[in-house]
Amino acid sequence: MPTPHIRTTRRLRLLPHILLGLALVAVPTTALANTAAPGPAGSGPTAAHQEARVTADGLDDPAKKDIAMRLVSSAENSSLDWQAQYGYIEDIDDGRGYTAGIIGFCSGTGDMLDLVELYTDREPGNPLAPYLPALRQVDGTDSHQGLDPGFTGAWEEAAGDPAFRTAQNDERDRVYFDPAVARAKQDGLGTLGQFIYYDAIVMHGDGDDDTSFGSIRQRALDVARTPAQGGDETEYLNAYLDARVWAMNQEEAHSDTTRVDTEQRVFLDAGNLNLEPPLDWKVYGDRFHIG
Repeated sequence: MPTPHIRTTRRLRLLPHILLGLALVAVPTTALANTAAPGPAGSGPTAAHQEARVTADGLDDPAKKDIAMRLVSSAENSSLDWQAQYGYIEDIDDGRGYTAGIIGFCSGTGDMLDLVELYTDREPGNPLAPYLPALRQVDGTDSHQGLDPGFTGAWEEAAGDPAFRTAQNDERDRVYFDPAVARAKQDGLGTLGQFIYYDAIVMHGDGDDDTSFGSIRQRALDVARTPAQGGDETEYLNAYLDARVWAMNQEEAHSDTTRVDTEQRVFLDAGNLNLEPPLDWKVYGDRFHIG
């Protein structure tokens, strides 16, 4: 039987009046991936040594970033093949219109509009350019007005263009990956902590509501100090994951917390703060491995 789960899409422009809806049914996939990763850069008791470790072994290292993309894809798509998702597009009935691409850009929350505008700036006359007026019109709603029936086919066609794939990568980094990693480094967190922040901002966005990335971080700070504040990294990350689970449980569509419980918490409990392979975890009951 397929494993039901939500392809969650929480964005900076949140829609507070919309209730989250039906789960997307995805086919479970168990995959193996061989991902090379650099060894530790060294560590020491000083702040300078800690900063060197975070910088050298951070999530923005290409091998570690690829691991992060695979981990997120295991939860979002039940597959480690995140690069197969550029052409994905579907309305998953969560009140955000169409969800599409490698990070779940949404027609109702503004980030899909930003993406198509960027793509059109770089490649005028692309298959999605004619839909820009409609995307501006439906922003903030779940409407397909002006998009149907041709938009999904145009998206899939555009996914064959390297310029569109690059634009997706760039918007993912600008809106989600880079801010999350930068904030984690400021908090003195290693690679695992940087990933934990990134996965949270992908799901919850960086808005100002109680379940946003910033609110989750503040809830953790209420009970633990970051390494940058002189706190213990593992203790703080446990507090952060506790806060993340609380936030997920506030919405029915997010209430399956296995991406925390049987993924991120597994790595943390193992003391794998540098997110070094091999990695074994489960999401929605599906097993995954990166060797």
